[in-house]
Amino acid sequence: MLDIRYIRDNAAQLQQVADQKGIKLSLDELLDVDRQRLQKLLELENNRKERNERSQLIAVCMKAGDQVKAERLKEEVRQINLELKQLEAVWSELDRRYQSLLMLVPNPVSPDTPHGLSDADNVELRRVGSPPAFDFEMKDHVALGEELDLFDLPRGVKVAGTRNYFLKGAGLLLHRAVQQLAVDLLMERGFTVMDVPLIVREETMRNTGFFPLGQDQTYEIPSEGKWLVGTSEVPLISYYSDEIIDVTEPIRLAGVSVCFRKEAGSAGRDVRGLYRVHQFAKVEQVILCRNDPELSEQLLEELTKNAEDLLDLLEIPYRVVAVCTGDMSQKNYKQYDIESWMPSRGSYGETHSSSSLLDFQARRSNIRYRDDDGKARYCHTLNNTAVASPRILIPLLENHQRADGSVYLPKALRKYMNGLSELRPNMTTWKI
Repeated sequence: MLDIRYIRDNAAQLQQVADQKGIKLSLDELLDVDRQRLQKLLELENNRKERNERSQLIAVCMKAGDQVKAERLKEEVRQINLELKQLEAVWSELDRRYQSLLMLVPNPVSPDTPHGLSDADNVELRRVGSPPAFDFEMKDHVALGEELDLFDLPRGVKVAGTRNYFLKGAGLLLHRAVQQLAVDLLMERGFTVMDVPLIVREETMRNTGFFPLGQDQTYEIPSEGKWLVGTSEVPLISYYSDEIIDVTEPIRLAGVSVCFRKEAGSAGRDVRGLYRVHQFAKVEQVILCRNDPELSEQLLEELTKNAEDLLDLLEIPYRVVAVCTGDMSQKNYKQYDIESWMPSRGSYGETHSSSSLLDFQARRSNIRYRDDDGKARYCHTLNNTAVASPRILIPLLENHQRADGSVYLPKALRKYMNGLSELRPNMTTWKI
C-alpha cells in the first residue's frame, strides 16, 4: 500500500505502472472518490460541531428557564442527527470504495526495471555454467523418476487430482536434502530459521500484498475465514505486524514450509511432471531493514547471491533475468528471477525469485522502526526463494543423468543422502 499523498502527486506514473502490470484500476476514479470522501468527512465534522454547540446551548437555556428556546434547539439537534445518519451512510460507502481501490494501487517499479508485457520480455543479466551436451538419448525427469522409483505421479492424481504426486524412497530424501542444504547455507549467513503457520487470516494475506489480486491462486478454508499460504513470506512478514522493531542490523529470516497454490489460469501449461504442482515445499528468505533504498538494493543482491550459491552447490547451470513490468506482481518494486537449465525443455525454467518491495508491505502490515531522530518509519522488506522442491528436482535429475541410467549426486548433497554419490535403478543401498 502507498501513502495517499504520494498517490495524489504521482497518479499518472502509477496509472502507467498499473496498466503495465495488468491491474484493472482507474487512478482518476480513486482520486475522485478520495475527494468526495474528504468532502463528506468535512461535512460530517461540521455537522457534529454544530450539533455539539446546540447541545451545550440546550443546557444553558434549561438552566436559564428558557424552555421554548431549549425545545427549538432540541428539534434542531434531532434534524442534525438525521442529516448525520444520512451523511455517515454516504461516507461509509465512499470509504469502502476508497479502501477497495487503494488496495489495487501497485508499487512503483525501479528505474532499471525493463518494460514489457510478459516473461518473454524479461532481460537476461548473466549466465552461469554451461548446459550439458549429452552423447546419448536424454530422458526427462518423469522418465528418470519412474526408472529410479523416486516418485509416483499417476497415484498422486488418483488420490488428489491433477498436479499432485507422491515422493518415495530416494526421491523423498532428495527433496529433503535440497531443503536442508539451503537451511544450512542460510544459517551460516546469519538467518534465523523458522517453522511457520500454514493457515492464516485473510487480513494477513491482504497486509502482505497477496490479496486482493491473488485470491484466485489461494486455497480457502471458508468455514474459518482463513487461507493456506503459497509462501512462508506471508507469515514471516506478519510475524512483526503492528510492531516497532529494531533494524539497526537487518533482520534475516528463513521460513521452511509446505506451500499450496491453485495454479488458476495455468491449464495446459507445464502439465507434465513436477514443474507446476499444487503442493510443494520452500525455504524462503525474508529481510526487514531500514527505509534506505541503497541498503535495500544491497540486500536484494545478497538474497539473490544466496540462491545462486545454492545452485552452484547443486552444480546446475542457470541464468539471472531482470523481470519486466508485465511479469511483475502488484507488490514488487524490483525483481530478479533465477532460471535453471532444464534439458527436457531445451530452455531455462524459473526456480527462484528475488524481490524488493520497499515499504509496500510494511505500510499494510504496520511494521515500523525508529530512525536516528526517534521518528517511527516504515521498514523495507525483501524476499527470495532459496529453494523450492520438487521443482528443483527437474534440473537436478536431468542435468546430472548419465548414459547408464544413473544420476550423479553433487558432493554438497551427499551428506544428506546417506553418503550416496549416485542414484541407480533398483538400488537399495540408500535405505537406512
